[in-house]
Amino acid sequence: MDWNDDEIIEDAEQGMFEHFRLSVDAGQVPVRIDKYMSAHLEDTSRHRIQCAIKEGYVKVGDKTAKANLLVRPGDIIRFVMPYRRRGVDLVPQDIPLDIVYEDDDVLVVNKPAGMVVHPGHGHFDGTLVNALLFHLGREASAAEDAEKGGILVHRIDKDTSGLLLVAKNDEAQLKLARQFYDHSIERCYNAIVWGDIKEDEGTIDANIARDPNDRLRFRVSADPSQGKHAVTHFRVLERFGFVTFVECRLETGRTHQIRVHMASIGHPLFNDERYGGAEIRKGTIYAKYRQFIRNCFEICPRQALHARTLGFEHPVSRKWLRFDSEIPADMTALLGKWRKYSGNMPPEEEEGDE
Repeated sequence: MDWNDDEIIEDAEQGMFEHFRLSVDAGQVPVRIDKYMSAHLEDTSRHRIQCAIKEGYVKVGDKTAKANLLVRPGDIIRFVMPYRRRGVDLVPQDIPLDIVYEDDDVLVVNKPAGMVVHPGHGHFDGTLVNALLFHLGREASAAEDAEKGGILVHRIDKDTSGLLLVAKNDEAQLKLARQFYDHSIERCYNAIVWGDIKEDEGTIDANIARDPNDRLRFRVSADPSQGKHAVTHFRVLERFGFVTFVECRLETGRTHQIRVHMASIGHPLFNDERYGGAEIRKGTIYAKYRQFIRNCFEICPRQALHARTLGFEHPVSRKWLRFDSEIPADMTALLGKWRKYSGNMPPEEEEGDE
C-alpha cells in the first residue's frame, strides 16, 4: 500500500483538511471502496468514510467515487478528511460558553477574546475544545479520539472574538466542511485599522504564505506560485482620521487572512502586535496624543477584530441560518474613545499626521 499524508492544509476556512492517497495492492480482490478504506485507515470509522464519500471528498482516478464502487488492483484513491489534531490529551472542563444556537447537529458559540480554540503550543487546557467536550458530555481521551464526533469545523485566533461553528457528529462536520471548502459560508468581521483608508470599499486579492523568517507570521506573496489564494472584501463603516472602522467579508479563509491583508495595504489592525499594529502608525507628535493611544491599547489589549456574522446551510434541514454577534465591550469602548477624540480634534492635530 502506498500511503502519502504529507500534504496538510492549515486553513481555518477548510477545517484543516488533510489530503490522503491510497494505492490498491496488486493482490487485492474487488471490494467496496468504503470497506477497503475503513480497513486501511486507522481510527476512522466506516460511517465517517461513508459520509466523506457521500459528500464527494473521495476520488478514484479523476472520478468522484460512489459508495458502491468496487476498487481493484492498481486503483488510486485520493481523498480529504478534516484534520484531527494529534498528540494532545483532551479533558472536558466546565468552562462557561456563550451559546448562540444549538440543535442535534450543530452549535454556534460566541468566543471571547483571549480564549484559545485548540489545545497545543503551550495551551493544554482552558480552551474552547475543552469547554465543548464538557458541554457535549464527551469523555476525556486523546485528541484524535475525542474529535471523532466532529466538534470544530473552523477556528479563529486566540485574541479574535466572535462566532464559531461546531459540528456535533461526523455527517454534520463533513457537510459543513464542504461549505467552507466551496466558499459558500458567509463570514463578516468588524475591525479597527490604522490609517484613513482612501476607498469606501475594495477587494484585496493576494496569496498568503508563511513568513520564512518567522513561523508564527504570514505574509502576502508577490509570487503567484507561492502561498494560498486569498480574497478579502472590505467596506468603510466609520472614519476617525487616524484609524478606520471597517467591515471585512471573507471569500476565502486563510490563517490570519484579515490581519495579513490589511497590513499589506498599509492598514494593520489596531493593537495587532504580530503585524505591526501595536505601535503608533498614524497620528501626531503631541504627548497628549501618545498618551491617548496608550490608553486605547489598555482598553482593547488585543487586535481589534471581531467575527460578527456567520451564515451557513444547515447540514440536515438545508435551511439557511444566519447569526450576528454584538461587538464586545473592549472594542465598543475603543470606538467610543475614537469618536470622542476625532470629534474634538484640534486643527493643529488634524494637520500633524506623521
